[in-house]
Amino acid sequence: MAKQFWLVKSEPDVYPYEQLEKDGKTVWDHVRNYTARLHLRAMKKGDEVLYYHSGDVKAVVGIAKVVREGYPEVTDDEGDWTVVDVAPVKKLSKPVTLATIKAQKSLASIMLVRQGRLSVMSLKKAEFDRIVALSK
Repeated sequence: MAKQFWLVKSEPDVYPYEQLEKDGKTVWDHVRNYTARLHLRAMKKGDEVLYYHSGDVKAVVGIAKVVREGYPEVTDDEGDWTVVDVAPVKKLSKPVTLATIKAQKSLASIMLVRQGRLSVMSLKKAEFDRIVALSK
């Protein structure tokens, strides 16, 4: 199967990208949205992930990768939520703000623009590459 591309969101005061770098990897948990859960279940080891700081920052700040595919969340009493493990790849040299992303015609249809509250979303390779290019 071909590599897939994703974007995950975290509040920087809850789990910033710098903490992921310090920890070396983390469990991407506590996602309670059915669409986001489907995305977590579709993630495969080696898939690339853009790390977005939501809240006041609203910017893509780093790249991560999936290092463990979906498995049941242990803090879940209902038994139907999924987590993946992600590890840092690199911090972007310049954050790519939501305003910058919205200004790109080629990115107008990504879920970050259309469905802003979704915490885990898929991207096409060209969209992923364009956001990374904007960080240079």
